[in-house]
Amino acid sequence: MSERVWTAALVVIGDEILSGRTQDKNIAQLATWLNVQGIRLAEVRVVPDVEGAIVEAVNALRARNDYLFSTGGIGPTHDDITVDAISAALGVEAVIHPAARATLERYYESRGGITDARLRMARVPKGAELIVNRVSGAPGIRIGNIFILAGVPHIAAGMLDALTGTLEGGRPVLSRTLGAWVAESEIADLLRETERAHEG
Repeated sequence: MSERVWTAALVVIGDEILSGRTQDKNIAQLATWLNVQGIRLAEVRVVPDVEGAIVEAVNALRARNDYLFSTGGIGPTHDDITVDAISAALGVEAVIHPAARATLERYYESRGGITDARLRMARVPKGAELIVNRVSGAPGIRIGNIFILAGVPHIAAGMLDALTGTLEGGRPVLSRTLGAWVAESEIADLLRETERAHEG
Protein backbone atom coordinates (compact mmCIF):
# COMPACT_ATOMS: atom_id res chain seq x y z
CA MET A 1 0.00 0.00 0.00
CA SER A 2 1.53 3.30 -1.02
CA GLU A 3 1.60 6.35 1.23
CA ARG A 4 -0.69 9.25 0.31
CA VAL A 5 1.09 11.96 -1.66
CA TRP A 6 0.11 15.49 -0.59
CA THR A 7 0.31 18.09 -3.34
CA ALA A 8 0.40 21.85 -3.64
CA ALA A 9 0.25 24.29 -6.50
CA LEU A 10 1.57 27.83 -6.79
CA VAL A 11 0.11 30.79 -8.64
CA VAL A 12 2.81 33.41 -9.23
CA ILE A 13 1.05 36.71 -9.82
CA GLY A 14 2.61 39.72 -11.48
CA ASP A 15 3.15 41.47 -14.79
CA GLU A 16 6.75 42.10 -13.69
CA ILE A 17 7.46 38.34 -13.71
CA LEU A 18 5.92 37.79 -17.15
CA SER A 19 7.76 40.77 -18.65
CA GLY A 20 11.13 39.50 -17.45
CA ARG A 21 11.78 42.63 -15.37
CA THR A 22 11.75 40.58 -12.18
CA GLN A 23 13.16 37.08 -11.82
CA ASP A 24 11.02 34.78 -9.66
CA LYS A 25 12.72 33.23 -6.64
CA ASN A 26 9.61 32.02 -4.85
CA ILE A 27 9.13 28.81 -6.84
CA ALA A 28 12.38 27.26 -5.63
CA GLN A 29 12.00 28.42 -2.04
CA LEU A 30 8.39 27.19 -1.83
CA ALA A 31 9.29 23.82 -3.38
CA THR A 32 12.14 23.36 -0.89
CA TRP A 33 9.94 24.35 2.05
CA LEU A 34 7.11 22.07 0.91
CA ASN A 35 9.50 19.11 0.58
CA VAL A 36 10.39 19.44 4.26
CA GLN A 37 6.66 19.53 5.10
CA GLY A 38 6.12 16.29 3.15
CA ILE A 39 4.18 18.01 0.38
CA ARG A 40 5.05 17.90 -3.33
CA LEU A 41 4.86 21.03 -5.44
CA ALA A 42 2.88 19.57 -8.34
CA GLU A 43 2.44 22.59 -10.61
CA VAL A 44 3.07 26.31 -11.01
CA ARG A 45 1.23 28.86 -13.08
CA VAL A 46 2.42 32.44 -13.71
CA VAL A 47 -0.39 34.90 -14.40
CA PRO A 48 -0.65 38.65 -15.04
CA ASP A 49 -2.26 41.23 -12.77
CA VAL A 50 -5.65 40.49 -14.34
CA GLU A 51 -8.51 39.41 -12.09
CA GLY A 52 -10.00 36.89 -14.53
CA ALA A 53 -6.65 35.17 -15.06
CA ILE A 54 -6.05 34.91 -11.32
CA VAL A 55 -9.58 33.60 -10.64
CA GLU A 56 -9.26 30.95 -13.36
CA ALA A 57 -5.85 29.79 -12.12
CA VAL A 58 -6.92 29.68 -8.47
CA ASN A 59 -10.06 27.66 -9.19
CA ALA A 60 -8.31 25.23 -11.54
CA LEU A 61 -5.31 24.56 -9.29
CA ARG A 62 -7.12 24.36 -5.95
CA ALA A 63 -9.54 21.81 -7.40
CA ARG A 64 -6.79 19.27 -8.05
CA ASN A 65 -4.31 19.90 -5.22
CA ASP A 66 -4.42 19.70 -1.44
CA TYR A 67 -3.01 23.19 -1.03
CA LEU A 68 -2.77 26.32 -3.14
CA PHE A 69 -0.21 29.06 -2.61
CA SER A 70 -0.02 32.41 -4.32
CA THR A 71 2.78 34.94 -4.34
CA GLY A 72 2.49 38.58 -5.29
CA GLY A 73 -0.21 41.18 -5.56
CA ILE A 74 -0.93 41.88 -1.87
CA GLY A 75 0.82 45.24 -1.58
CA PRO A 76 -0.56 48.79 -1.42
CA THR A 77 -0.74 49.72 -5.10
CA HIS A 78 -3.64 49.75 -7.56
CA ASP A 79 -2.37 46.66 -9.39
CA ASP A 80 -2.20 44.58 -6.20
CA ILE A 81 -5.47 42.73 -6.85
CA THR A 82 -4.79 39.26 -5.47
CA VAL A 83 -7.15 39.64 -2.50
CA ASP A 84 -9.97 40.84 -4.77
CA ALA A 85 -9.37 38.02 -7.26
CA ILE A 86 -9.20 35.25 -4.67
CA SER A 87 -12.28 36.66 -2.94
CA ALA A 88 -14.08 36.50 -6.29
CA ALA A 89 -12.86 32.93 -6.87
CA LEU A 90 -14.28 31.91 -3.50
CA GLY A 91 -17.50 33.91 -3.85
CA VAL A 92 -16.86 36.05 -0.77
CA GLU A 93 -16.26 39.75 -0.30
CA ALA A 94 -12.92 41.36 0.52
CA VAL A 95 -12.99 42.94 3.98
CA ILE A 96 -10.64 44.79 6.33
CA HIS A 97 -9.32 42.30 8.92
CA PRO A 98 -9.29 44.07 12.33
CA ALA A 99 -6.08 42.39 13.52
CA ALA A 100 -4.34 43.17 10.22
CA ARG A 101 -5.41 46.80 10.52
CA ALA A 102 -4.08 46.99 14.09
CA THR A 103 -0.77 45.43 13.03
CA LEU A 104 -0.38 47.90 10.16
CA GLU A 105 -1.29 50.86 12.38
CA ARG A 106 1.44 49.85 14.84
CA TYR A 107 3.98 49.20 12.09
CA TYR A 108 3.37 52.52 10.33
CA GLU A 109 2.94 54.63 13.49
CA SER A 110 6.54 55.86 13.23
CA ARG A 111 6.62 55.66 9.42
CA GLY A 112 4.11 58.34 8.47
CA GLY A 113 0.96 56.64 9.72
CA ILE A 114 -1.69 54.56 8.02
CA THR A 115 -2.89 55.73 4.60
CA ASP A 116 -5.60 54.43 2.30
CA ALA A 117 -2.91 52.69 0.24
CA ARG A 118 -1.37 51.02 3.30
CA LEU A 119 -4.81 50.05 4.58
CA ARG A 120 -5.29 47.98 1.40
CA MET A 121 -2.80 45.53 2.92
CA ALA A 122 -5.31 44.78 5.73
CA ARG A 123 -7.86 43.44 3.24
CA VAL A 124 -8.60 39.71 3.20
CA PRO A 125 -11.24 37.40 1.75
CA LYS A 126 -14.06 37.27 4.33
CA GLY A 127 -13.43 34.45 6.79
CA ALA A 128 -9.65 34.40 6.33
CA GLU A 129 -6.97 34.04 8.99
CA LEU A 130 -3.67 35.91 9.05
CA ILE A 131 -0.18 34.54 8.49
CA VAL A 132 2.37 36.26 10.69
CA ASN A 133 4.85 38.50 8.90
CA ARG A 134 7.84 39.27 11.12
CA VAL A 135 9.71 40.99 8.27
CA SER A 136 7.37 43.86 7.40
CA GLY A 137 3.97 45.11 8.48
CA ALA A 138 1.53 43.39 6.12
CA PRO A 139 0.47 39.85 7.06
CA GLY A 140 -0.06 36.94 4.73
CA ILE A 141 -3.48 35.35 4.45
CA ARG A 142 -4.86 31.84 4.88
CA ILE A 143 -8.36 30.85 3.87
CA GLY A 144 -9.13 27.14 3.84
CA ASN A 145 -6.41 25.43 1.82
CA ILE A 146 -5.27 28.68 0.17
CA PHE A 147 -2.19 30.57 1.36
CA ILE A 148 -1.66 34.09 0.03
CA LEU A 149 1.97 35.20 0.39
CA ALA A 150 3.95 38.30 -0.45
CA GLY A 151 5.80 38.43 -3.74
CA VAL A 152 9.02 39.79 -2.22
CA PRO A 153 11.05 36.60 -1.63
CA HIS A 154 12.48 37.36 1.82
CA ILE A 155 9.02 38.39 3.07
CA ALA A 156 7.45 35.24 1.57
CA ALA A 157 10.18 33.19 3.29
CA GLY A 158 9.24 34.72 6.65
CA MET A 159 5.60 33.82 6.07
CA LEU A 160 6.58 30.24 5.22
CA ASP A 161 8.58 30.09 8.45
CA ALA A 162 5.42 31.09 10.32
CA LEU A 163 3.54 28.22 8.62
CA THR A 164 6.17 25.55 9.33
CA GLY A 165 4.60 22.51 10.95
CA THR A 166 1.00 23.70 10.49
CA LEU A 167 0.09 21.81 7.29
CA GLU A 168 -0.78 18.15 7.05
CA GLY A 169 1.62 16.28 4.80
CA GLY A 170 3.48 13.04 4.37
CA ARG A 171 7.09 12.18 5.00
CA PRO A 172 9.65 14.82 4.06
CA VAL A 173 10.65 14.54 0.42
CA LEU A 174 14.36 13.80 0.15
CA SER A 175 16.46 14.03 -2.97
CA ARG A 176 20.10 13.79 -3.91
CA THR A 177 21.91 15.05 -6.97
CA LEU A 178 24.72 12.97 -8.41
CA GLY A 179 27.07 14.33 -11.02
CA ALA A 180 28.72 12.21 -13.68
CA TRP A 181 30.94 12.95 -16.65
CA VAL A 182 28.82 10.95 -19.06
CA ALA A 183 26.31 11.88 -21.74
CA GLU A 184 22.68 11.61 -20.65
CA SER A 185 21.93 9.41 -23.66
CA GLU A 186 24.48 6.83 -22.43
CA ILE A 187 22.63 6.25 -19.15
CA ALA A 188 19.02 6.81 -20.29
CA ASP A 189 18.18 3.07 -20.20
CA LEU A 190 19.71 2.67 -16.74
CA LEU A 191 17.71 5.65 -15.45
CA ARG A 192 14.47 4.26 -16.90
CA GLU A 193 15.08 0.84 -15.29
CA THR A 194 15.90 2.44 -11.94
CA GLU A 195 12.74 4.55 -12.03
CA ARG A 196 10.59 1.48 -12.84
CA ALA A 197 12.14 -0.41 -9.92
CA HIS A 198 11.15 2.39 -7.52
CA GLU A 199 7.72 3.44 -8.82
CA GLY A 200 5.39 5.09 -6.33
